[in-house]
Amino acid sequence: MSTREPSALDQLYQDLADADLNPLWTQREGLMPETPQPDAVPAVWRWKDVYGLAERSGELVPVGRGGERRAIALANPGLGGAPYATATLWAAIQYLGPREQAPAHRHSQTAFRFVVEGEGVWTNVEGDPVAMRRGDLLLTPGMHFHEHHNTTGAPMAWLDGLDIPLVRGLDAGFFEFGPDTLATTATPAVSRNERLWGHPGLRPVGVPARPASPLLAYRWEHTDAALAAQLELAAQGHPGVVGDGHAAVRYTNPRTGGDALSTIRTEMHRLAPGARTAARRVAGSAVWQVFDGAGAVTLAGLRHEVAAGDLFAVPSWVPWTLETADGMDLFRFSDDPVFEALGLDRSGDEREADR
Repeated sequence: MSTREPSALDQLYQDLADADLNPLWTQREGLMPETPQPDAVPAVWRWKDVYGLAERSGELVPVGRGGERRAIALANPGLGGAPYATATLWAAIQYLGPREQAPAHRHSQTAFRFVVEGEGVWTNVEGDPVAMRRGDLLLTPGMHFHEHHNTTGAPMAWLDGLDIPLVRGLDAGFFEFGPDTLATTATPAVSRNERLWGHPGLRPVGVPARPASPLLAYRWEHTDAALAAQLELAAQGHPGVVGDGHAAVRYTNPRTGGDALSTIRTEMHRLAPGARTAARRVAGSAVWQVFDGAGAVTLAGLRHEVAAGDLFAVPSWVPWTLETADGMDLFRFSDDPVFEALGLDRSGDEREADR
């Protein structure tokens, strides 16, 4: 039996592989697709399921050095078991039991906490104790020491959002343990950063500039009032308001007017009763959590009923639509600032989303 001699082309490909080289002409579609082809898939996580597992973890898993936090990450089914909600975003439910304390640490990754229900935990950021209450957004910029303590006899859980997969992909992560003893167990009603920066349109003079937002707490009463005002003005035909029963606000850095976090955009959306958004899609991914009310989200043509606490992931370029019969508030966080900074941002309207 004769063995066929390799052709010159076969030999070229073998020599390229042996030299750790790869020809573009055989892989262009994989490397440069006509539209984004995310590995992550649209996914929904039910609050009752996630919270139930968090409760069980609270009974069995202590908080302390090593694991550091009792946090359960959303693992997108399309990412092969990786603990990522999308290719760039990490989302988890953190659970802190009665009187528990989570020790201090800091890391390169940017983080926030969003509270769907409960209160009684203070997050201390660089020694500044910040109360956590329902509807609040709390920031932990990168390389800020932070610790948590529960002052009550009841557990509390909240959403953690970080840019862990983005930082991992960039090989830019650093982590450092802080002291084992909490910097403070104080429980002020108003944190120092709020006293300095929490006044609309006003900023202190002479405070040194830093890249991160100096305001670490965005309170629900302000968010709620802003959303309500938008819907009221839209009903009166006021120009410059989204309208169609959909109001939205973005959390911003009071020093710069830009996003509150450098790599993560945070927003709150409100749909009036009977509202339905147009189908949209963007280059870049997002995670949403229903804060109040109920409705439905349609992701890539598949409709999902959602209620308070439920979470869903929207990968890059996946079309989405929201609707509600009785009204719904939703928190959204995304990698939009990164895509905009790199010039990779792009969006599609309803007609493009149907193609």
